[in-house]
Amino acid sequence: MRVLPTLALGALLLPLSVLASEPNSYAQPDQVVVTHLDLDLKIDFPHRQLDGVATLKLDWKNPQAPALVLDTRDLKIASIDAVDAKGRTRALKYTLAPADKELGSKLTIEAPKHPVQVRITYATSPDASGLQWLPPAQTADKRAPFMFSQSESIHARSWVPLQDSPAIRFTYDAHVSAPKDIRVVMSALNDARHPLDGDFRFDQPHPIPSYLLAIAAGDIAVKETGPRSAVYAEPSVVEAAAREFADTEKMIETAEHLYGPYRWGRYDLLVLPPSFPYGGMENPDMTFATPTIIVGDKSLVSVISHELAHSWSGNLVTAASWRDIWLNEGFTTYVQGRITEALYGKTLADEEALLSARALEKSIGRMPANAQKLAPDPRGVGADDALSDVAYDKGSWFLRTLEQKFGREHFDTYLKSYFDHFAWHSITTEQMLAYLKPNLIEKYPGRMSWDEVQDWVHGTGIPKNAPLPDSPRFDAIDKERSAFLAGSLPAAKLDAKDWNTQEWMYFLDRLPDVPKLGQMQQLDATWHLTGTPNAEIGMRWYVHAIAAGDKAVWPAAAEHMTRIGRLYLTVPVYKAFARTPQGLAYAEAVYAKARSGYHPLTRQAVEAVFAAAHAPKK
Repeated sequence: MRVLPTLALGALLLPLSVLASEPNSYAQPDQVVVTHLDLDLKIDFPHRQLDGVATLKLDWKNPQAPALVLDTRDLKIASIDAVDAKGRTRALKYTLAPADKELGSKLTIEAPKHPVQVRITYATSPDASGLQWLPPAQTADKRAPFMFSQSESIHARSWVPLQDSPAIRFTYDAHVSAPKDIRVVMSALNDARHPLDGDFRFDQPHPIPSYLLAIAAGDIAVKETGPRSAVYAEPSVVEAAAREFADTEKMIETAEHLYGPYRWGRYDLLVLPPSFPYGGMENPDMTFATPTIIVGDKSLVSVISHELAHSWSGNLVTAASWRDIWLNEGFTTYVQGRITEALYGKTLADEEALLSARALEKSIGRMPANAQKLAPDPRGVGADDALSDVAYDKGSWFLRTLEQKFGREHFDTYLKSYFDHFAWHSITTEQMLAYLKPNLIEKYPGRMSWDEVQDWVHGTGIPKNAPLPDSPRFDAIDKERSAFLAGSLPAAKLDAKDWNTQEWMYFLDRLPDVPKLGQMQQLDATWHLTGTPNAEIGMRWYVHAIAAGDKAVWPAAAEHMTRIGRLYLTVPVYKAFARTPQGLAYAEAVYAKARSGYHPLTRQAVEAVFAAAHAPKK
């Protein structure tokens, strides 16, 4: 029997009234809460489905509660049974409501006698929003099919019936059956030496929210990178990935020195096929990562330091709702910068902070006022839309401001105590602020007013005098870019031979939205940007070259869009094409060929670009 850890330092648990107001879930945690999930899955590659049995252990909060309400999306329910303390079962009546486009189908299970457990037998849809099924031809080695999940934000409900809210945490164990020679991994402790016998068992002893439930299966090899870390990837990828992520143990040790012990046991990495829609996903014990960050020089490994940082901010202390997601992403982006600085130097950390800050300065003014707030007012947007640059970049900028105002030593002490204080719980922005006020703001008076804090969290835009790091290299690039755009410095004279990835990103990011065609052609002729294997540089290059009208880059841009399904690196190129009728037609033709290899989230995003392009202009 597992007992949830008690909250340290006397913090208050999240009120049931707050839990019950979650707009992105049908769950009613003021009535009953799932505390443990026992999952039995069979992977069926030919039918692109999981056959599952989910047994939910329940903590009934209301003695008069008539039912258990769960979140589902496109699940086929075969049966639902109550399970008593002696393991005896009896069938329960249930109602599966018509599907809502955003939330899926509400599953109401009649349970007036309050069973200890409820067991649900079900199957997923081939089109489950939280799963991607790839045939061998769409993998790196083309030898076996591949399947992986992406549960954030509210897609766990598409492959497990549960209370799909970040406010609700549960432990889990799982048994997974798979074809022989297929390796299965989950967001739990994984055994690198597990035989590929088709029978896998997993245990996650720490309470996690549903969006951190994860699974993957395929032709996966393993390479150890440290005493508590390994890289998992397709055989042709695993050696390069292990070299790129060789500093993983150093990252863990650095974060532990700053913020206390790593509490999850192992930190393994799974490199997925290129269709993975995100840079990385912080699934506990097993980060899922995109292969686009393997560039051979470790210049993009901050994605890994970011996902590792989530082991404290996000996985250990979790935002209670998607409205509060900056508590995950803003804190993590700040911690990422500290890890990067400790391992790779202040210059690189400052460059990455400036890249994000300058991009936010450029974009935030075009957002609706409420979307500019770290803690927005209630709004009618989906959970996926909460993951904006504001959560990441304004959130981390706020924490860097606190560090500057109070000094690194004081702020480090505060942040470590914050992680200890709220460990293993989900919290709101208001709870975070209630802890911040006495433990930092009032503890060191005169350094930052409470009005300033409120302006960062509840105000629009970016507060005046928000501090930015200095970067002499970026300052030099600004001067060279200005001279190049003015025509006084030819592309061949740019001092770009030794620019790192971040410096090329900065140069390209601050080009005009519609640059001159001749200048783009001159850049390409000198620096050979078309066809670059570095996807971060490539995305920025294609966006600007397409905007300039350089049709010579279209085939290489199409290859980039077809090869990469990561939203951040693919959707901007589609948007660039969609600004002209001819470009839109070309992009639609590319998409028709690439669609089958994209994740459902990528398909949704690209199709939204096309819909907006075809909509009547106001």
